Parts: sequence; C-alpha cells; structure tokens
Amino acid sequence: MNAEAVVAELAQKARKASRSLSTATGAERKAALEAIAKAIESRSAEILAANVLDMASARAEDMHPQMQDRLLLTAERIAGIAGGARQVAALADPLGQTLRKSTLANGLELEQISVPFGVIGMVYEARPNVTVDAAVILLMSGNAALLRGSSSAHHSNEILVNVMKDALATTKISPDVLQLIPSEDRATTKALLTARGKVDLVIPRGSAALIRMVVDEATVPTIETGAGVCHVYVDEFADIEKALPILINSKTHRPSVCNAAETLLVHKAIAPTFLPMALKALSDAGVILHSDATAQKVADTFKIASTLATDANWSTEYGVLEMNVAVVDSVDAAADHIAQYGTNHTEAIVTENKANAARFIALSDCAAVMVNTSTRFTDGEQMGFGAEIGISNQKLHARGPMGLEAMTTTTWIVTGTGQIRS
Repeated sequence: MNAEAVVAELAQKARKASRSLSTATGAERKAALEAIAKAIESRSAEILAANVLDMASARAEDMHPQMQDRLLLTAERIAGIAGGARQVAALADPLGQTLRKSTLANGLELEQISVPFGVIGMVYEARPNVTVDAAVILLMSGNAALLRGSSSAHHSNEILVNVMKDALATTKISPDVLQLIPSEDRATTKALLTARGKVDLVIPRGSAALIRMVVDEATVPTIETGAGVCHVYVDEFADIEKALPILINSKTHRPSVCNAAETLLVHKAIAPTFLPMALKALSDAGVILHSDATAQKVADTFKIASTLATDANWSTEYGVLEMNVAVVDSVDAAADHIAQYGTNHTEAIVTENKANAARFIALSDCAAVMVNTSTRFTDGEQMGFGAEIGISNQKLHARGPMGLEAMTTTTWIVTGTGQIRS
C-alpha cells in the first residue's frame, strides 16, 4: 500500500471514530484524559524501554546533543507528561460554548457555538512528549488526531500511542480517534499534507525548516507554528539586577526550544556598564557569541571570545548555546532590528520606563511581548493553558500558545418557528 493509501485509510478510521468525540460530554472527554494519564504512569517502564532504543539509535547516528535532549524520556519527564494530560482535563470544556446569540426582527434565533475541526494532523520532530500533548489537547477539543512524528522517535511514539489507545478502550471514546502515521517512509508526510478533504487541518511543530516545508507543500489548511528568532532588548532604563538573570534564563534555560532568545540588543547608553557583564555571563554559561562591531570591541577589550556577526547570524534560530549581540540607539532602533530579523514569536524588553515599555509593545508585531521577564514564559503550561499544541506566530485564527480554544471552530445555529424567506 502506498503512502497516500495508508494516510487515506488512517484518516477514514479517525473520521469515523471522531463521532464518538463529537457526541461525548465534557465529563466523558475529561475521564478519557484521566485514563490516559493513569495509563502513562502505570506503564512508564515500557515507555522508558522503548525510548532507550530510540536513544541508542540517536547516539549511533551522532544526533546533535540538543536534539537528543528533546528525544530523551526520563521517569520525571513521563510524570510531567501525565501531569500535562491532567492539567488539560482540568480546563473548562471548549465545546458547545455560546460565542454570540441574538434574535432577528423576523423572530429567528441565532447562536454561534464552538465545535471541533474534525480530523487534525500533526507533523513534528523528535519530541515524544508532543505525541501526548497533541493527543490530549485534540481529544479534549473533540478532534481526532493523525500523529506523524519523527522516525528517530519511532519506538517512543509507538508505545505512547498504544498506551493511550488502550486507555481509551476502557472509556466511551473510540481508540481509533488516535492514529500514528508510519514515520519510516518520508512519503507519508507529503501524503498527510496533501490529504485535502480527508484531513481538516495540519499543524507543524519543530524546526523552521520543518515548518516552512509544511506551509509550502500542504494543500490541507495549516496553522503555522513558531520558528523563534526571539530577542531580549535591554533598555537604557533597565535595572541591571533584573536584566542579567532575564537574559541568561532566556538563552540558557533550554536553548533548543522556540522561545529561547537568539539575540541580545542593548541600548548604547547602558552598554558600557551592562555589556561586559552580559558577555562574560553568557560566555561563562558556554554560549558562543556573535557580535556587531560595537559589541565586538567590548568583547575584545575584556578578552571574551566572540566573532563578528554576519547578516545570516541575525536571522538564525540556533536552538543551541549560541547568541548574537548588538548595540542599538533607541527603542525604535531595537524594534527596527527585530522587524527585519525576527519571526513574530516572542520579544522581551527590560526597562523601568513605562513609556518605553509601551512603545516597544506597540512596535512589536509578534505573538507575545515580555516586559521585565524571560522569553521562556511564552508557553501554554506557564500561561495556564495546560499543555499546548504549539505556538502560533501567524495572524489568522490562533496566535501565541495554542490551547483548547484554538483547536475549535464555530457553527451557527439558526432556530425558527416556521419562517420562510420572502
């Protein structure tokens, strides 16, 4: 069976099974997520054993250490995955919510309510936690899931989906609402992206290259998730005692994720004081530095390793301990730099000047703006949404961390008493 036929068959199964979701009550969907959480906890040994196989292959293939970190599962991470499912289950039911309601002059009653999309495909890289995060968000929002993970996480994804399906078999929801698309054949990705009419929506989650490939090749509607060239701008009115920890956390807390900062911008007035401290702290944390001419002079003066940044550096999402540094003349200059090189994901300003903060916010065309805090807080769990399906930096439908509400669309209910149109 070719890739198109495989995906079509799985999509058909998911579509049929999705009826058990669209007719399930919120309590029944919550119970299904609780069953999934319990099953993940009780079968953690099996999950870890499968992940060991994936990790062995990753090391044998010399996978980048940051990617290995994303792939790795531990007992603590598995507990966190189960906890994430429970957090989603604890959220308000996103379905059947009345968004608008009115009565027309002819007596017709109009009501716009939230409903599922139907069948949603996920394309993602070597992060087994996404398999569960995506599944529970889609299930709670009434959607069937076609999950196309990375071949490097094949064993981990397979056991996680099997565990979840076994858990669903004990509930009123059909296990077929979850389908794992084979990852050994790359053609299945293209087949998913072009399964228009069979799949309602595709969401990519991963590197900038993966996201661009999905957006460029898909004929199925997509939500573009966040390539993250994020910036921390340290204003002339910044509190240095706040600025330094915010910078270090934004870059080094988990450099492989999309909300990690890739560029530091420093106002010229505070640069003589702040830059030597910042460059040293970043260097001591193992960060490879690329600087503009002004920052490079500071690095050379204080004998801190740095290279002169190229134009390509400014637009690079490193995903590792590597960062750009530039000195700017003003809030507007910082915003200009971000507009040229950023990806509309997350931008941060550190300042005690409310007017400058307000201007930075107004000039930042992005999904999230952080004022005096780390870029790492652009995260569904951190923002109280539970696990997230991804972070959208587009402008249609959903923007920022996408939780349950972002995975719904709407239906208009028009109720009459026999009216006909004249």
